[in-house]
Amino acid sequence: MTNEVLETIKKRRSVRAYKPDAVPQELLDAVLEAGTYAPTGRGQQSPVIIAVSAAEYRKKIAELNAAVILVLTDKNSATGVEDASCVLENMMLAAASLGLGTVWVHREREIFESEAGKKLLAEWGVKGNLRGVGSIAIGYAATPSNKTAARKSDYIYKIQPSDGTVYR
Repeated sequence: MTNEVLETIKKRRSVRAYKPDAVPQELLDAVLEAGTYAPTGRGQQSPVIIAVSAAEYRKKIAELNAAVILVLTDKNSATGVEDASCVLENMMLAAASLGLGTVWVHREREIFESEAGKKLLAEWGVKGNLRGVGSIAIGYAATPSNKTAARKSDYIYKIQPSDGTVYR
């Protein structure tokens, strides 16, 4: 079966080196919008997306942990981490479909629990009882992506309803 979305999923790789070219606002907006369509528990839309393109803030964030798009969630949401993870994945797939590279960066929980992280959120006017979940660096890949690694043989188990037979 050939399907554009499935092909994007199969080809998307993490990108850790970027060209200096800025991402056009139209593409960034499309990626951000894709994040807003991620599924969320009970439709609560608990994640918060923060796109950082201002040079002085990118520098501050880079000192904490390099990132461009930050995703936080309400600490009181029962499915906040899962919701925010779906937001991040939607944005990475949207970026890949638009010819952009991304990498999921971890440490946002620690960053936004720190006084420096809380100060940044306050400067930006971001309110709420928030917890950092992840971020993505985004841009044009400096080098071609690596080939997709072969999938492991025991990744999927199929349990047949008729007789309970397990197939791999």
